[in-house]
Amino acid sequence: MSPILITVARILVVVLFVVSGAGKVMNPGGVGAAVAGKGLPYPQVLAYLAIAAELGLGLLIALGFYARAAALLLAVFTAATIVLFHDFWHMTGDALRQNQIHAMKNLSIIGGLLMICAAGPGRLAINQR
Repeated sequence: MSPILITVARILVVVLFVVSGAGKVMNPGGVGAAVAGKGLPYPQVLAYLAIAAELGLGLLIALGFYARAAALLLAVFTAATIVLFHDFWHMTGDALRQNQIHAMKNLSIIGGLLMICAAGPGRLAINQR
């Protein structure tokens, strides 16, 4: 497969995380409030971990630097967001539909991340581990 195509695909898989993480950097208090709203402990700590996961791991994958490990960690993080934030099985009406869509989208993204984890970042990467 084309090294350019693999690189473009690797970057496209994480665009959502990098943009979302950058937005969270501008409002960590709001992220903490959302985490607290779910009843999770240490909301500010978890907010900064979410920022680090989205922005930090997303950038590592985009650059192809320890992309396999970063993709696995980001897949675990994304699975946790399904369980903790998009728990549509506890919802009804519009909330159910919206969160089910987000959960299915996240499952698709997890699939892409696991492909990066399995196949590696391709030849056009900072390292190919």
